[in-house]
Amino acid sequence: MSESDLFTAQRPTAQVFSGLSDDEMEMLSQADRFAKAELYPLSQRMDDEEWWPPSILPKIGANGYCGITAPESLGGAGLDLFTSGLVLQAFARWNHALALSWVAHENLCLHNVLRNASEEQKARYVPGMCRGELLGALGLTEPGAGSDALGAMRTTAVRDGDHYVLNGTKVYITNGPVADVLLVYAKTDKDLGSRGISAFLVDKEAPGFRVAQKLVKMGFRGSQTGELVFDNCRVPVANRIGEENTGVKVVMSGLDLERSMIAPLCLGIAERALELSIEYARTRRQFGQPISSFQMIQDKIATMYVGVESMRLFTYQTLRAVSALHDGDAGRGEIHKLTAASVMFAANTMNTVLDEAVQIHGGAGYIWESEINRLYRSIKLLEIGAGTTEVRKLIIAGELLRS
Repeated sequence: MSESDLFTAQRPTAQVFSGLSDDEMEMLSQADRFAKAELYPLSQRMDDEEWWPPSILPKIGANGYCGITAPESLGGAGLDLFTSGLVLQAFARWNHALALSWVAHENLCLHNVLRNASEEQKARYVPGMCRGELLGALGLTEPGAGSDALGAMRTTAVRDGDHYVLNGTKVYITNGPVADVLLVYAKTDKDLGSRGISAFLVDKEAPGFRVAQKLVKMGFRGSQTGELVFDNCRVPVANRIGEENTGVKVVMSGLDLERSMIAPLCLGIAERALELSIEYARTRRQFGQPISSFQMIQDKIATMYVGVESMRLFTYQTLRAVSALHDGDAGRGEIHKLTAASVMFAANTMNTVLDEAVQIHGGAGYIWESEINRLYRSIKLLEIGAGTTEVRKLIIAGELLRS
């Protein structure tokens, strides 16, 4: 037996199956312990009150879980997207609402800034985001522009000396009501259509910016979602990311990364649902015996397990592929298809897993305050966000049929 074979044989079977290295397994375990201790106690109040804990992001940052992909020179951990996905998976197990807010900050805003902003812009924003002192958000979706976010975009940015003047509305913006900095897309040339879009970093104190309303949701409650208004909002030219009219490149490449990072969110939720269902089946008694002894319950638990482990492999493989990308490679070709397939499979499978979980819990699962009910209410967002299931199918088929 070779040295590498011996090393593999000494690893736990589950670790060999998942393909995680010792360092990756330790990162997942550490993040899991942190989330269970610090994030889980907040989950019930967040769901009950749509409450945002204002001190939590600095605590996450102080423990090294903000800026996973940022270089150490800017206060980050200098790791890859795969590692970021593992942290997200662990957070989602214990507080999926906070996990959603974290990934919107970490991936949709911070990682996009790292990939596309100037060195001066990074120096201004990234250290504070890594410390958790600045909460980030992405402003793309509009009231009349969801799946057609680029073509139907109506928010405009008009150059006025050393500033741009933004006018428009963004809606369903995760972290919007509490964000300190937003990565916002606006049309700088209407005649160019989707090719006339630019990206801007907008501070919450920018004159003309306001939160129109905080939206109350079915699931992921406590992860703040809002409608944002730009009313002659003045943003310095120095806050434009890249050249004018190059925002479509930032959007399209970022969407593939966003999709790859939704799958571990689904995985973490499904893992927790399976754990809760096994615990409940062992302790709930009917007809003088635990319901785990009933073959129909065993069938459901087996189905859930297969779904979770299939999600794990697809999620991890896609994250590894995304982590190996060079700048500019996302938004097209094989990775475009793969990320769409990964998140579609993860979200659809999570739906199946949570449906079985609530059925196992019976009446207890139907009660709003139960943890399994809270997890169940998370299903639909992950079949809608970052491109609906239908859009994901169009991407997959389009790439397969492209000549």
